[in-house]
Amino acid sequence: MPMTDTAIRNLKPSDKIRRLFDGGGMYLEIAPTGSKWFRLKFRMNGREKRISLGVYPDVSLKGARDRRDAARKLLADGIDPSQARKEQRLRQANQAANTFELVTREWFSKQCLTLVPAHAARVIRRFERDIFPWIGNRPIAEIAAPELLDVLRRIESRGV
Repeated sequence: MPMTDTAIRNLKPSDKIRRLFDGGGMYLEIAPTGSKWFRLKFRMNGREKRISLGVYPDVSLKGARDRRDAARKLLADGIDPSQARKEQRLRQANQAANTFELVTREWFSKQCLTLVPAHAARVIRRFERDIFPWIGNRPIAEIAAPELLDVLRRIESRGV
């Protein structure tokens, strides 16, 4: 029988981990501490696996069902949802590590060795004053040409 939000709210912890099944491989795991986790059990390449769909009440029953459906679509396409989630986290971490400012500073550290110190100081100061406040914290892969052009026009309009 499918779960309801009221039934989930009224569940009390016991001395052992309990599982209430909802359907489609999704279940609610109630720990002795009282925490409630939505989980999805599935089989991939003959092995049983599980992934977390979120913690109740941070993730509602409807939200957990939506996440279950998305994971089942991945499974239908032959994609392991846990592996897809790991790859997505890795991509996000990689994007965060490659912001415009970090890439520019790395480039500058290599270029400044060949520049006169006064000129090198001017170059980095201009980046810090004119460009980093606008697009410095953005992942470099997300910066589109029109955004960069807008920043350059802003600098040009000052007559610099």
